[in-house]
Amino acid sequence: MAAKTGTYTLIASNTLGSNTASVNFGSIPGTYTDLILVAQLGQTTTSSSLGIQFNGDTATNYSFTELYGTGTTAASARAATQSVIYICYDTVPDATLNNNFICHIMDYSNTTTNKTVVSRQNNPSSAYPGTSAVVGLWRSTAAITSVLIKPAGGNLLSGSTFKLYGIEAAK
Repeated sequence: MAAKTGTYTLIASNTLGSNTASVNFGSIPGTYTDLILVAQLGQTTTSSSLGIQFNGDTATNYSFTELYGTGTTAASARAATQSVIYICYDTVPDATLNNNFICHIMDYSNTTTNKTVVSRQNNPSSAYPGTSAVVGLWRSTAAITSVLIKPAGGNLLSGSTFKLYGIEAAK
């Protein structure tokens, strides 16, 4: 008999009722193998990056590498000693809820390794079209118990949705 693969369990969700500076998921249980953050959002500021922080750590313990393209151009970026991991980088739309991303936070409850993140984003907005893939690192062995999502500028738009899933261990 084949082993059952891990399944997604919704841990928490948030649909914004007003423009908001950030979204925080706290008290994350350590009972899953990985976390998956899924969002559909917009921002009040055009072309603003979207960052993620763990456990309230605002120090420069984050780094990331990104590949992105607009359909006509492609480029990459890398940054170390940052105060966030930019999971959606400079392609977030202005006044629509068209920006979609999925962020995989691997081995989040392990207390012997630094934490890694893989994020994929799509923005079909005509003003800022593009797609990106980001690999990020949080240089901490602490288990992740909270996730903060915040734009580099402006606010997240009312109606933006965020869902946090845990991946159950395969059986």
